[in-house]
Amino acid sequence: MKRIITATVQDRAGVLNRVTGLLQRRQFNIESISVGPTETEGVSRMTLVVEIEDEQRLEQVTKQLNKQIDVLKVSDITDKAVVVRELALIKVASSSQLRSEINGIIDPFRAIVIDVSKDSLAIQITGKPEKIDALLELLRPYGIKEIARTGLTALLRGHQPQVNELTHHTLLK
Repeated sequence: MKRIITATVQDRAGVLNRVTGLLQRRQFNIESISVGPTETEGVSRMTLVVEIEDEQRLEQVTKQLNKQIDVLKVSDITDKAVVVRELALIKVASSSQLRSEINGIIDPFRAIVIDVSKDSLAIQITGKPEKIDALLELLRPYGIKEIARTGLTALLRGHQPQVNELTHHTLLK
């Protein structure tokens, strides 16, 4: 089962290597990983999409990540209300005659042309992975020359109450 795991970590040399090394030693396949700075100086956020067989292995990897010195917090956000996005840059073979046709295809996806050359177009798209996959399938007949995808990045939606924050309601007064 695919899981989305986020980790806030100290922004130091070697942290990414230690986190990915731990997952590699446990034979977890990292499908995608994105890392970037957070709102706090010196702290970065990792978003990992990992293939994990069962809940026990998920708990094991979460605990082991939390034991890492530079890891501040680890969360499995797969089953929570999240906003998930990915960025893709796609270079498509194109002649001047095909440009308007390709623009007609990418427009409903809110993708944009970011570079034009004599024989190709570079397109930028952001959204859910399924949206990017759908656009790629429509562009394949034109000849995709190159693809660069960032992998998922995700945030929890709004305020996510903790279990102890939930209020109990009753009809009895």
